[in-house]
Amino acid sequence: MKLETKIFKTDILVVGGGTAGCYAALTLSENDDTNIIVVDKANIKRSGCLAAGVNAINAYINKGYTPENFVDYVKKEAEGIIREDLVYSIAKNLNKVTKHIESIGLTILKDSQGGYVTREKRSIKINGENIKPLLANEVNSKENIKVLNKVNIIDYIIKDNIVIGAYGFGVQENRFYVIYAKAVICTTGGASGLYKPNNPGFSRHKMWYSPFNTGAGYAMGIRAGAEMTSFEMRFIALRCKDTIAPTGTVAQGIGAKQVNGDGNEYVKKYGKPLTITRLYATVEENKKGLGPCFLKTEGVSKEVEEELYKAYLNMAPAQTLKWIEDGFGPSTQNLEIEGTEPYIVGGHAASGYWVDIKRATTIPGLYAAGDVAGGSPKKYVTGCFVEGEIAADAATKFIKNKENKYIGQEEISSKEKVLETFLKDEKSAFCINNVEEAMQKVMDEYAGGISKNYVYNTTRLKIASKKIEELLVISNKLRAKSMRELLQIYEVIDRLYVCKVLIVHLLTRKETRWKCYGENADYKEKDENLLKYVNTIYKDGKVQVVFRNLVKRDEVYEH
Repeated sequence: MKLETKIFKTDILVVGGGTAGCYAALTLSENDDTNIIVVDKANIKRSGCLAAGVNAINAYINKGYTPENFVDYVKKEAEGIIREDLVYSIAKNLNKVTKHIESIGLTILKDSQGGYVTREKRSIKINGENIKPLLANEVNSKENIKVLNKVNIIDYIIKDNIVIGAYGFGVQENRFYVIYAKAVICTTGGASGLYKPNNPGFSRHKMWYSPFNTGAGYAMGIRAGAEMTSFEMRFIALRCKDTIAPTGTVAQGIGAKQVNGDGNEYVKKYGKPLTITRLYATVEENKKGLGPCFLKTEGVSKEVEEELYKAYLNMAPAQTLKWIEDGFGPSTQNLEIEGTEPYIVGGHAASGYWVDIKRATTIPGLYAAGDVAGGSPKKYVTGCFVEGEIAADAATKFIKNKENKYIGQEEISSKEKVLETFLKDEKSAFCINNVEEAMQKVMDEYAGGISKNYVYNTTRLKIASKKIEELLVISNKLRAKSMRELLQIYEVIDRLYVCKVLIVHLLTRKETRWKCYGENADYKEKDENLLKYVNTIYKDGKVQVVFRNLVKRDEVYEH
């Protein structure tokens, strides 16, 4: 299949039209002299983690709390391994971006005094089913923003060790894209689908994190030689069984307690009720034969039940539909809970690009924001807004007095030829779905997936590493009959690169600092000598490890 080449030139390219990407573009658009291109492999109206909506803003500084309190909370939850400088810069701006998103139409619930309705210390309630269309409409209204929907970015264009744009292809049209930019902001989100998911077959897409976030931004950075951080701090969500809907709506929203199959509360037996502890305690209760585990909702009023129905319709309608279909609502039956497969994500955990305070990566001209940026857990929606704004401001300063740089036709043709090789009209001995399922099986069994209660050891990880390398070789022999299948091939390849780096991170942290998130059977206790960041750089086919010291909130880290 021959591709048509389309070449674009812009000032700043935003890769990914999700939460952080849209907000970064809106910030950039405030400068009328700056031209921006936003690229999304779907459509920014309903793409990214907010596609289905959200019913709370979980990163907000409520009355009586401070940004300093927020940093302390995040540091405690992450057992000390965070970039305090990054988290602090986010915390100081959470309320500002919340006010802005409200000004463009987001409904934030108010109490009788006109204040926001809170949901615990750092959370406020919203009606957020339409949060993504609101953002998209704002982006589309700006004259200096061009949106390319249904275009998948595959790699950065690098010249003289500086990022000068990116390559991509059309998901629906036979087109190869070359986009030149003076700076690039990566906002592609984290990685799901690395591990075997909770639900098999037709329902495998029912997962906690967006099934379309495949770690593409990570993979592009890895291949380009960018420094990555903290992949070993995986995130595993505690969720409603089968629907994988969020549990915070019930646990925080109505204060429901976790109980085991005998009806006994169990979390406190395992330590302080941190996010990780609630997951770990549930896994342990099930291992001991005391499950299944539930959130105790039986007996709540019909008014509360109605609130829960509406809350889930704002972000996870499958849960409300399941209650209605089963004929048992939360007032008559406790809500069963379980852990998900592990994800690599920088918005809940700390995995991602190693960035400085301006969100610049280690490659000049490339910035990262949102779930793809590492070091700052618990950023959630508003934290991604803040990072998008910070990266946009820094990129604007970076391009001042700079001209676009270009590459030769020979280099463009070489990249295009790689795509056309996948599109050759020949039968492949391998199936895309089979390679993906093989990857998920390897990661599940040898790198601490659900079937192993999230536990791994050195021997298993080394087997996983070998098998992932074999699958990477096989992935280059895959063939696509359409541009849609070409997208699926690249999604598998990107995930395999993330797996490759993740395994090195898991092997390197020879301790168990986070139960379930990173539970190493060979090293069952914390080692305070490892109170530092595990970073990696991919070079010449090898993943090199770099240890870095912790950065405090009042320090200024620069590459």
